[in-house]
Amino acid sequence: MSMFNRIFGKPKEQANSNALATLDKLNETLDMLEKKEKVLEKKAAAELERAKEFSRAKNKRAAIQSLKRKKLYEQQIEQLGNFQLRIHDQMIMLEAAKATTETVDALRTGAAAMKAMQKATNIDDVDKTMDEINEQTENMKQIQDALSAPLGASADFDEDELEAELEELEGAELESQLLEPVAAPPVHPVHVPANKQPARPAPQKATAEDDELAALQAEMAL
Repeated sequence: MSMFNRIFGKPKEQANSNALATLDKLNETLDMLEKKEKVLEKKAAAELERAKEFSRAKNKRAAIQSLKRKKLYEQQIEQLGNFQLRIHDQMIMLEAAKATTETVDALRTGAAAMKAMQKATNIDDVDKTMDEINEQTENMKQIQDALSAPLGASADFDEDELEAELEELEGAELESQLLEPVAAPPVHPVHVPANKQPARPAPQKATAEDDELAALQAEMAL
């Protein structure tokens, strides 16, 4: 049985607890590997410096030995890098499985709640309720129709005959309006205030030239 199936086969609380404990353990291991990697990097760098010193001192054998130890450290560093990569992959898979478990559990809870609500609401009860509503609606409609029906003598009136009579009255009223003479609009006198009466031109006084002109015209007439 795979780890995924084992997680789903356990109760939610236990699965979450195991997943969290595993993630904590993986994180601790990852931190340990990173610290060890840093130590090996320092050792490799130190061996490289020793090789340079031996080379400057013309000690070829010692320089080669330092380079060999540097290579061994680098191999260990590469191995630790692969370990860290696998741990990261495992953590990603575990977190994805945990998220999937929680999602399925939430869906299962929702399905159970929906099933409980469906049990509480029987389809037969729904049909019965809808039939009662339709029946009450029909009864109310019949009551309203009964209340709006004409009573007494008005029940014997012919609606078409009344409509025709109304149209005849409207036509006669329109014809009467067309035959009426059109009355001229009333003329309203314009009142001018006393202090604004048009001023008459004042008679002009005769001048000496006018007197001479009159005398000349009289002589010509003789």
